Amino acid sequence: MIFAAKLAEVPLWGKKLITVNGEEVVLINDNGTISACENYCPHQGSTMLAGIVKEGVISCPRHGWHYDLQSGTCTDHPGYTLKTYQVEVVGDDIMIEL
Repeated sequence: MIFAAKLAEVPLWGKKLITVNGEEVVLINDNGTISACENYCPHQGSTMLAGIVKEGVISCPRHGWHYDLQSGTCTDHPGYTLKTYQVEVVGDDIMIEL
């Protein structure tokens, strides 16, 4: 696991865009649960940083497709998968597995 950000940098209900090893990753604080996913929707490349998050699901801002933040599965079109990353919070540090 590698350091991604400090916990305070991703406020409750907030998101933060980071770049790790050349990959854009969105860190998400969904009611105290930290998740991480790729920044671009696998459908047509919209930025997921602008997506709406609710109860462990992020919606693409372009077409509203829903992706589970744990598995990356698209609940609307199962043939599409959003890349997600394993997250661990260690003290005040958010760590992710690329």
